[in-house]
Formats: sequence, C-alpha cells, structure tokens
Amino acid sequence: MSTKLELINALESDQESQTQLLQSFIRAASPNPPGNTQAAAKVLTEYLISKNIPYEIIEPKPGCPNIASEFSGGNGPGPRVVLNGHIDVFPVDENAPGWIRDPWSGDLVDGRVHGRGVVDMKSGTACLVIAYAYLYARRKSLSGSVALCAVSDEETGGRWGTQYLIREDKSRWGGDVMLSTEPTGQTIRFSEKGTLRLSGTITTKAAHGAYLNLSQGAIRTAAEFLSAVIGDVESIEPNPPPEIAKYLTDPKVLAVVDEAMGPNTSSIIARPTVNIGTIKGGVKVNMIPDHCSFELDIRLPVGLVASEVMTVLESAALKYPDAKMEFKKQEAASNPASFSPIDHPIIAIIKENAENAGALHAVAIPSMGATDCKHYRYADIPAYVYGYSPLSMASVNESASLDEFFHVTKVHASTVWDYLGKGDS
Repeated sequence: MSTKLELINALESDQESQTQLLQSFIRAASPNPPGNTQAAAKVLTEYLISKNIPYEIIEPKPGCPNIASEFSGGNGPGPRVVLNGHIDVFPVDENAPGWIRDPWSGDLVDGRVHGRGVVDMKSGTACLVIAYAYLYARRKSLSGSVALCAVSDEETGGRWGTQYLIREDKSRWGGDVMLSTEPTGQTIRFSEKGTLRLSGTITTKAAHGAYLNLSQGAIRTAAEFLSAVIGDVESIEPNPPPEIAKYLTDPKVLAVVDEAMGPNTSSIIARPTVNIGTIKGGVKVNMIPDHCSFELDIRLPVGLVASEVMTVLESAALKYPDAKMEFKKQEAASNPASFSPIDHPIIAIIKENAENAGALHAVAIPSMGATDCKHYRYADIPAYVYGYSPLSMASVNESASLDEFFHVTKVHASTVWDYLGKGDS
C-alpha cells in the first residue's frame, strides 16, 4: 500500500527529470494565435508514454490536439477529479525590445526557467501532467477516478479545447471537481469575473474644425459619452450570493487579494470596471469628424450580468439625440462571471497541503482574469485554481521559479491523494 509520504518523497527525488520536461515543453513553441500546439503536445505525450500511461488525442480542429487520459482507483468508488491545463500560450511580439534570450529558450538561470508561456501556463500544465503520472502509478491506493485534460485553444476561448471536451463527454472530462494550475500567486481561486466586449460606433455631422457651433463631432461626443458610461457602469451595485458578498468583506481576505494581485485590487474585485481598449476617428486635424469607433472591455463581477450593463449603455446613448450610436457585442470574447462554492471540502485540502509545503497565504479569493474554469462552472462542476506567481506573465523575458514549480506539483498531487484516499494523509 502506497502512502502519501512515499508519494511526496518520490516527487522530491525526481526533480531533475521534471525540470527537463518543463524545459522541453517550453522549447516546443505553441503561440495562439495561430494556435498550432502539435509540437508541444508531443512533448507531453512522450512523457506519458515513458510512464506507460494510456491517453487519447481528441482533435476537433486540425493542429489543436487535446490530450486526455483517465484512470480508476483500486480502492472502491468515489468522486472524479479532473486535472486541466492548457498547452497554448500567448504569442511573442517579434518587434518588442528587451528580450535577452530566445523567447522559446527554456533556459534555467538562477533557479528560474525562461520562455514564453512558462508562467501562463506551461509550468502549471507540466505540474498537472507530472502529478497525474505519480498518482497513476499509485492508483491502487485511491478511490474514485482521475482524469487529465491538457488542452489547446484556452487563449482564444476554449471552443476547440475545454469547452469542446465538456460538451462532447461531460461525464469523462467534466467529473465532479476540477483543479487548475493557472498562475495565482499561491492563492486558491474560486471565482472569476465575466467579460462583456463591445464594439461601438458614433456618427455625427461633419464640419470645418472652426465651426463647432455646427457640430460637436463624433470624437468629442464619444469622449463625453464614454466618460458618462464609465461612471454609470462602475456605479452599478452587483447582487452576488450572500455568502460571497459576506466573504468579500473580510479584511484578511481583501488583504490577500491586494498582496496577490496588486495594491487596491480589493477595491474593484467585486465591482464592474470599464476599459476603453481602442478608439479611432477623424481624417485631418482641422476637420470635425463625422465618425468614431471604439472597443470596450467591461469586467462583470459575480452578481452582475451583461444585460444590466447594456441597459445602462442604451440609456446613456439616449442623451445624444443628434448622434447615431450603435453597439455590437463580441460574442466569442464575452462570458458571464462564474463561481464555485466557497465551502467545498477540497478548498480546505488544498489550503492544508499548500501550507504544509510552505505557502504563506493559501486563501480562497476571486480571480480578475478568465480561465477554462468558467466552462466547468457553467456546466455546474466546481472548479478551483492553485498556482505559482503571475510575475512576468506574458511579458518580455517571462520566467518562473523552479522551486514554485516543484511546490505546485506537490500540492496538487497531495490534494488529489487526500481527496481520493482512504484515510492516509
């Protein structure tokens, strides 16, 4: 009979090969767009083959394979845990200055592994693959079952990745609870904001630049309108479930929010925000423009839905009868907020294992950004994230701590062991 201590010791004694897997994974470029992840997926499948672990490739879109594997424990029935990580990463801006090494180098320098996507989230996906392999080898000691989903297409919404897997076979690739390793700064994430992406156009009368008595113009109208929209939308009071509303008044929780995601994040974590991402218009400096276009990125906290925001925008537009305003929702990039129960037993298990492994603030908090967790939550499957520091994510010279890589691997392997074990903790 295997024990949890034996599992942890085995992981700790194999760190050299785990490092090599991570470096090889980073060196197999998988930027999305364009989204081809075949080379990076091959690194993971070769690792599974080396461990004699069966898997299948589910590839609804050519060039975007999803690696799926599953096993049942040998210790009786129990829940099904799904480990989900993505293979695709942000693209590299070839014109961005400051790269001091190849963006796909996988170099190990001073305890940090370098390369595009090492933070978001090749370190995390490698953690889950390794944890899965070590649990597979000790499956006779576990109850229930475990599934691994290493997916493509997360960076562009998950249509050909997680969303597809859950839609096509929820019982296998959905499970009873999902664990992710997106970068969270060693905090546990139970929810994330939704997004409402809008394209807008404003059309007004054109005129010579000196004759503002004839027309304010599209750009000035847009500036005034957008300023009003920011105030109106960000003043909306969300209506989250009472337990979440109460939880997010805890000073200790809010302090961890600020520590994990930056000063004053706690002031907007439960509120809507409006970012004016782009604004374009005009032909010449001394002409009053008749056309202006813009894009809005509106983040929706738990308890606020897109239709409420659209009502506010449409009401604000009525104050400009001389201008024609049109709004178009970017459907593929717009998703509701999502959350999982904050009293799920696996949260306490993650917290205990994280603290035992040295984490200082393994507290459950919401996320600002979006992950594939939303697809599980939309399907009524609880989903939780525990990962490493987001520092340098998607930036020039992206790098991740090797010690954190080992830490996150141990936490997830130990969490699944405790959740599916029969008293050995």
